[in-house]
Amino acid sequence: MKVVLIGASGQAGSRLLAELSARGHDVTAIARHPEKIAALPGVTAAKGDVYDKAGLVALIKGSDAVISSVHFTASDPELLIEAVRESGVKRYFVVGGAGSLEVAPGVRLIDTPEFPAIYKAEATKGAEFLELLRKSAGDLDWTFLSPAAMFVPGERTGKFRLGKDQLLATDKGSSISFEDYAIAAVDELEKPAHIGERFTVGY
Repeated sequence: MKVVLIGASGQAGSRLLAELSARGHDVTAIARHPEKIAALPGVTAAKGDVYDKAGLVALIKGSDAVISSVHFTASDPELLIEAVRESGVKRYFVVGGAGSLEVAPGVRLIDTPEFPAIYKAEATKGAEFLELLRKSAGDLDWTFLSPAAMFVPGERTGKFRLGKDQLLATDKGSSISFEDYAIAAVDELEKPAHIGERFTVGY
């Protein structure tokens, strides 16, 4: 599969890149600083700016799928969606956030008193991104994968749970490693099961 990965040098992006490469996919890895992108089999590093729509369209065209792995507060969701749409690529996968997941019926994690103020702006923008996708014209085969509350470096275990709109947690809390998140993400790309939906992954 020919995949364009926007934000390939970030914490989640670099793990997604490694997973895609290990599974034999052909990846165009986009970052502001392409020299920071790991040299891996099947990977072509490309310089790109998330605010340059024309540039993104040119890089995306001809691929089978686009993955967006960028900070919500450091990008424009509408511009990204428009860039994918204008490129003619149907499959759009977004690395989501946990803030919009429900912890009780109608109560999102971001709305709870315990939610850290430092992450509020990012989580709010992530929730807005999800709503934009849900209201899109239906011309994109989008998927938004929300991680558990703690999204951290760790092991690639391959052992995790999938859910829909409710935060996944255990008695040890709510967490997922970047490495296991990448497995769930690439699984979804290879065998789509959540087109036009958000789902979540956690231990």
